[in-house]
Amino acid sequence: MSENLPETLAQRLTARLGADIVAATEWRGETAIEVLPENWVRVVQFLRDEPEFRFEQLIDVCGVDYLSYGQAEWDTTDVSNQGFSRGVEGQGPGRFRWAERPRVTPHQNRFAVVIQLLSITHNRRLRLKSYCVDDSLPIMPSLTGLHPGANWFEREAFDLYGIVFDGHPDLRRILTDYGFVGHPFRKDFPLIGNVEVRYDEEKQRVVYEPVSIDPRVLVPRVIRDDSRYDQAQAEAAASAAAGK
Repeated sequence: MSENLPETLAQRLTARLGADIVAATEWRGETAIEVLPENWVRVVQFLRDEPEFRFEQLIDVCGVDYLSYGQAEWDTTDVSNQGFSRGVEGQGPGRFRWAERPRVTPHQNRFAVVIQLLSITHNRRLRLKSYCVDDSLPIMPSLTGLHPGANWFEREAFDLYGIVFDGHPDLRRILTDYGFVGHPFRKDFPLIGNVEVRYDEEKQRVVYEPVSIDPRVLVPRVIRDDSRYDQAQAEAAASAAAGK
């Protein structure tokens, strides 16, 4: 019976693209493939032009910084009848470099580019990801030649993450101010920023000054599995079975 079942989109992509992709996965009804940077443009063009797939519309481009992936500042939480206590010194992003990260992650490179493709013809969506090879100067080929709509998306990823899109016709900042220093979506960018802006009545102009608030530590939301729910479901199922 299984031989007659249709192949999944991930299986078809793997069969057609072969070594051009690193992996193709299906999870919760979503299909994602990982592509090497040198194959980035070629794979996107194939997906756009091949009638079997026809992903003719690019709907999003974003950057990813894996500096603190899987890292929670309360990993060393001590629990007692008095509540919770946690230590944050030396754990959070911004207090270590990529090469000195306290936990080894499955990601060999710090920055990645993720795009979302839509096939109007076949009513399907596909996510592509590719890792930038150089962590100090992340570079990815631009997709503006294939999808002109990638223009402002790539400018945004450059502005916020510092990812350079090679071949982009006008790669400049799009959200931050003129002369802005740094890339605010990088995990090591200070939460309080580097400078603050205010209008000076005496000088009759906007001035830039060092930030006037103290550095602070924020704990990101961490979702963990809770066995209590599994236990409650198991007990409810056992009670239902006993009632029958």
